[in-house]
Amino acid sequence: MRQERSPERAVSKWSLLLATALLVACSQDMGDLRNYITDIKARPAQPIPPIPAVKTYSPYQYQGLTGRDPFRPSTSEGIDEQVAVGGKTGPQPDLTRPREYLERFELDTLAMVGTFAQGEGYWGLIRDPDGVVHRVAVNQYMGKNHGRVTRIEATEIILSELITDGAGGWLEREASMALEGT
Repeated sequence: MRQERSPERAVSKWSLLLATALLVACSQDMGDLRNYITDIKARPAQPIPPIPAVKTYSPYQYQGLTGRDPFRPSTSEGIDEQVAVGGKTGPQPDLTRPREYLERFELDTLAMVGTFAQGEGYWGLIRDPDGVVHRVAVNQYMGKNHGRVTRIEATEIILSELITDGAGGWLEREASMALEGT
């Protein structure tokens, strides 16, 4: 009787032969690798830097009446407050007038990019933070501190701003914007 060879048996023989060949090929001399590891282990260790010193917390001690009251807004914020009439004199903003578009931006975020003449006066060209250029004339408002344009020249715009003095009144100050690049 003759035995038949099955294909599965042939495949398993070839698989066994291939696995044996691969294991023999992988059993090369590992001496180089062992020498490299020995060299690395023989190197002196690098010193570890010390942990930085912890800064001690020093609490702020409020000095009462000698410092600014932390519960009142500072005078530099330009907050619109209803001013108590109680005998206050000096300039006061018209809080009932409609706000103009350029009054929503801080003055230092606006840039003067040019002027053009119309008749005897100038119009100013102002670029807002979004990159849109606006035309302004004398007596228009811009900036958050009630800044009214008082004069436009070829290279600068002069404004009159009203800021709170912190005591319920208002102070007038002059501000200017120079032509960008000059």
